[in-house]
Amino acid sequence: RQPGRAAVVTLAMAAGPPPPLEPYPLPTFPEEGFTEKFLRKTRENPLVPLGCLCTVSILAYGIICFKKGNTRRSQLMMRARVLAQGFTFAAMLGGMVATAIKSRQ
Repeated sequence: RQPGRAAVVTLAMAAGPPPPLEPYPLPTFPEEGFTEKFLRKTRENPLVPLGCLCTVSILAYGIICFKKGNTRRSQLMMRARVLAQGFTFAAMLGGMVATAIKSRQ
């Protein structure tokens, strides 16, 4: 047995139970539907939806070229799609960094 430890337990027991904690009110947020959230996020970072739109457009055109048998243009569109996806990813990453910097200030 450690003599110092017994004293700490005795003091803690003599102090009685801790006072009850008062709950802090939780913050309330307005209900936000899909459309409102989409528009807010688009206003915050407009390059992400633009990149997604470009990626889908290039992909669709590449598939059309592939169906028509224009393999050279189809391959070119698939490479362009990769670039558009890279742009979209960079826009998302940039938006996250900007949001993190803004929240720290």
